[in-house]
Amino acid sequence: MNHKVLVIDDDNLLSNMIAQHLQSEGYQVAIAKDSAEAMTQIYNSTPDIILLDVVLPKISGFELCRLLRNDTRASHLPIIMLTSKGDVEDKVKGLESGADDYLTKPFQFPELTARIKSLLRRAKQEKTLNPLTGLPGNLLIDEKIKHFVYTAKTPFDVLYLDLDNFKAYNDVYGFLKGDEVLKLLAHIITQSVRKYGSNNDFIGHIGGDDFIVINTSHNVDLICQEIISSFDASILLLYTKEDRKRKGIISVDRTGQPQKYPIMSISIAVVSNRHRHIESHWEVSHIAAELKKLAKNRPGSNFVKDKRKE
Repeated sequence: MNHKVLVIDDDNLLSNMIAQHLQSEGYQVAIAKDSAEAMTQIYNSTPDIILLDVVLPKISGFELCRLLRNDTRASHLPIIMLTSKGDVEDKVKGLESGADDYLTKPFQFPELTARIKSLLRRAKQEKTLNPLTGLPGNLLIDEKIKHFVYTAKTPFDVLYLDLDNFKAYNDVYGFLKGDEVLKLLAHIITQSVRKYGSNNDFIGHIGGDDFIVINTSHNVDLICQEIISSFDASILLLYTKEDRKRKGIISVDRTGQPQKYPIMSISIAVVSNRHRHIESHWEVSHIAAELKKLAKNRPGSNFVKDKRKE
C-alpha cells in the first residue's frame, strides 16, 4: 500500500522538492497552498499523514492544525509541523495546537522520511489497540495466532480468558465500574505474564471481557494460577461491603425475576500445540470454545488445558 502524504505549504519550490523525494520513496503526494485547498484535498481523498507549514496565507499553520483536530473527518490524521524557526516556543505552540511532531527548516530529507515512517507506524498500532486497556485488538491478535501456527512452528499455549458474571455486575454497578474491572484484569494479566512468561509472549484484548495470551515459556500453569489468585483477591475490592458479605449481587434475569449472581470469577481455556499438531488458526478457536464451556461449568475461577494428543 502506498501511503498518501498531503503537503500544505505555499512555498512551491520546497513543496515540489518534498513531493519528488517522497514519490521516489514510494509515497503518493498531494500539495495544497492554503487552508481552503487543504480541506478540499482532505475531504476528497483523505491522506494518511499531513506535512503542515507554520507560515500560510489567510490563517497560520497553528490555526489550521487546531481546526483539523476539531474536525471529525481529520482529527485522527498524524501531523508534522514544518517551521523555519528553531525556537522552543514555536515547537511548544505547534505541539499544543495538536501536531504530533515537528521539523525545523532546513531539514534533511532522510530525517523527514524517518519521521513520516515513525508516525505512520504509530498510527497503525494505535488503530489496532483496544481504547480501554491499550492492549492489541483483534487485528494484531489474528496476525499473532497465524504467525505462531503457520510461521514460527514453535511450542506455544494460547490462553483464552473470560469473566463469569460480568454482565450482571455491569447491570448493577454500571459501565464505568465495569470498565474498572476490565482495566484491573488487563493489569493482572500483564503482571502475571511479565512474572512467569517470556519476552516473546503476547497479550491481547479481544473485546468486552475476553482476553488472550500467547505463551511460549513452559510456565503456563504458573501464569494461569497467578492470574486466578490475583484476580480473586483483587476483584472483591470492586464490590460493596454488603455484596462481599453475601458473596454476590442481586439482579434480575432475562425473565425479570430476581436472582443472585456470585462474585465474578475467571475462566481460562488453554490451547496448546505441545501435545498435538495445530493445523490452522481456526482450529485454535474451535478447541478454545470447547474448553471454555468446560471451564465455565465449573464453580469459581479455574483453567482447563487441552491434554488430548494426536
